[in-house]
Amino acid sequence: MSLRIKSVTTEMISLLVFCALACQSFAGSPAKLPEVKEDVIAGITKALPEKAPKKTKKDRKILVIWKCQGFYHSVIPTGNKAIELLGEKTGAYKATFTDDLNTITADNLKNYDAIILNNTTKLTLSDDQKVALMDFVKGGKGIIGIHGATDNFYKWPEGAAMMGGQFGGHPWGAGGTWAVKIDEPKHPLNKSFNGEGFKIKDEIYQLKGPLYSRKDRKILLSLDMSDPATAARKGNREKTDKDYAITWIKPVGKGRLFYCSLGHNVSVFQTPAVLEHYLAGIQYALGDLKADDSPSEK
Repeated sequence: MSLRIKSVTTEMISLLVFCALACQSFAGSPAKLPEVKEDVIAGITKALPEKAPKKTKKDRKILVIWKCQGFYHSVIPTGNKAIELLGEKTGAYKATFTDDLNTITADNLKNYDAIILNNTTKLTLSDDQKVALMDFVKGGKGIIGIHGATDNFYKWPEGAAMMGGQFGGHPWGAGGTWAVKIDEPKHPLNKSFNGEGFKIKDEIYQLKGPLYSRKDRKILLSLDMSDPATAARKGNREKTDKDYAITWIKPVGKGRLFYCSLGHNVSVFQTPAVLEHYLAGIQYALGDLKADDSPSEK
């Protein structure tokens, strides 16, 4: 009898621990981010490019928003540190970091040239914030999305369309290694890959609904479905085109969007080719690196 009670108690404790962890994961961003460990910083520093793809003639300022109103990605501090160090080493920009959505005002955004959404999730903006953000981008500025940045704006269709789609799951989980295809081998934002596909351990998103199309963006990277391990995970486009994009760019009014799904695992921000890819994308969004952003499918 005592053994059965002990067994039930153990199961209950395990269930409570699981529930607590699940609630913590989905509770939104913490009040204060944890410090990035020295060995992680060392890995980022070692992977940094020597210089930016394009030398800028202006002092560029970027507002990095990491607010989560849904799932909190623990990689956010690492992503912030990588963004900070990329700008510092190359001189391409200076970054300011915040989780305060009240910074999204017309007056405040005048101080910046681009916004980075670093793994933000389930963001819900006020009507004034929506207008300020859209006017900012369409008026000629840039917006950059990292990984979870497509898990936002569920009650704001225009914002979701600007990002290029909405999160529809990740059959390609963070513990697996997946093959990536270079859709545009000669594109300046893909220069770091030397025209060769690669494999990476990370979580790759698929998008849901009608917002994803090659007719309104330039696809730079996508999953290589000729790879057996990658193809073994079935996504939501299996019956249509098996097209799972990872990186894309597109004009938004007079402004520019760069989005990349890579960025769930810490190791992504310690991969030289990926950091250089991100820096090129940031410079495209800033308007400093000119690049073809015509739709992949006309």
